[in-house]
Amino acid sequence: MNTSKVIYLGDLRTSAIHLSSNNSIITDAPLDNHGKGEAFSPTDLTATSLGACLLTVVGIHAQQNEINMKDSEVMIKKIMSSDSPRRIVQINVDITFKTTLELSEKQRHTFERIAKTCPVAMSLHPDIIQNIKIRFTI
Repeated sequence: MNTSKVIYLGDLRTSAIHLSSNNSIITDAPLDNHGKGEAFSPTDLTATSLGACLLTVVGIHAQQNEINMKDSEVMIKKIMSSDSPRRIVQINVDITFKTTLELSEKQRHTFERIAKTCPVAMSLHPDIIQNIKIRFTI
C-alpha cells in the first residue's frame, strides 16, 4: 500500500495526501527559491520530520515507562547550502523535554540516546550536520 500521493497544484505548490487518513499538507517553494513561502517547503518538512520523529520515539519510551512528557517541544532551524547543488547542510534541533517528575541521569541519558537515534535521524545523509541540544524541565 502506498503511503502518500503528492499533487502539483501549480505556482510551485503541492498537496501531499496521507492515504490511510486522508490528511493533507500543502508545500510551497521557499522565498529564496522562487516561491511564495506561504507553507512548509519540502526541505522544511525534512527538517521538521526530524523533530517530530524524535519526540514520537521518546514519547513511546516515556509512555511505556509511565513518564508524562506532554507539552515537550522541539524548535528546528534548517540551514541550506549557499552553493550548488541546493541542499540541507545542517539542522539545529533544540529540544525541551517537559516531564511531571525529575528524571534520573540514567533516564535523561536514555531519552537523549533514543532522540538522537530516531528513524529520521538515522535516515538523513551523514553529511547533514544534526546539531541536537536537549534540556529537561519539570
